[in-house]
Formats: sequence, structure tokens, C-alpha cells
Amino acid sequence: MFSAGSQGRNPAPPPPPPKAAPPEVKKEVPVAPAPAPAPAPVVMLKDINFDFDKYNIRPMDAETLKGNLGWFKANQGKRVKIEGNCDERGTVEYNLVLGQKRADSTKNYLANLGVDGKAMDTISYGKERPVCTEKNESCWAKNRRAHFAPLP
Repeated sequence: MFSAGSQGRNPAPPPPPPKAAPPEVKKEVPVAPAPAPAPAPVVMLKDINFDFDKYNIRPMDAETLKGNLGWFKANQGKRVKIEGNCDERGTVEYNLVLGQKRADSTKNYLANLGVDGKAMDTISYGKERPVCTEKNESCWAKNRRAHFAPLP
């Protein structure tokens, strides 16, 4: 028989497990995309000019060549052609030689600044490629130059 105290009584059922809290809803805060990196500055090669019948680098042109170093640093492995040019005065032969001296002195100056000489070719166009065709000193001064032409 059963004892009086346990008659029809079942032990109390265990309490229900606690209800799980609903998952925390995280609000997504839009994150602005990282700004695109600034484009590298475009470094252009600038021509230099020469005095009449000269091929030495003038102080102001030396500064231009120092500024051109940025192109060589930004374009390592690329080659450039240095074109020596003259004004229209003088013979074709004389101007071809003078144009070559201008191109070579420009290359040598850059090489002394640390540019790899193998990255630079020189050529003389003498008086065959003028940028100005007027017949005056201002125009002739523009034609006495070393021009830089990056090679593909």
C-alpha cells in the first residue's frame, strides 16, 4: 500500500527551461567605403634650352633636370630618348654635331644625378625639327633645346 502522504501525488514536474532570449538584432551601420587612393601625380619630363652655339647646362636648366628626376623615379625600367635640337642658323652638318653635344650633355648631367645611363638614348635632329618657325631670337631660343621622348 501507499503511504498517505504519497497518495496520488507525483513529484512536481521540473520547471520549464528558461526561454531563450530572442537573438539580439544588430543594427547595421553603413560604413562608407575607404576612399580611393589618390592617383599618383603625373610627372612630365620638361625640355631644357641652350644658349646660341653652346651645349653646356645653364643653372636654370639644371633645376629643370633635377625636377625631371621624379619621372625617372616613377618610371623605373622605362627608357627615354633625349633629342638634341638647334635653331636654323648654321649648316646642317654643324647643327647635327651641336645637337648631339646638347643631347649628350643632358644625358651626362642626368647620369651624374643618378639616372641609369642605360635608360637614356640620345639623338640629334640638328635644325630639322623646329618648334617655332619665325625668324627672330625669341623663336630661335625655343628651338635650341633637348627634348625628352619616353620610349614605349
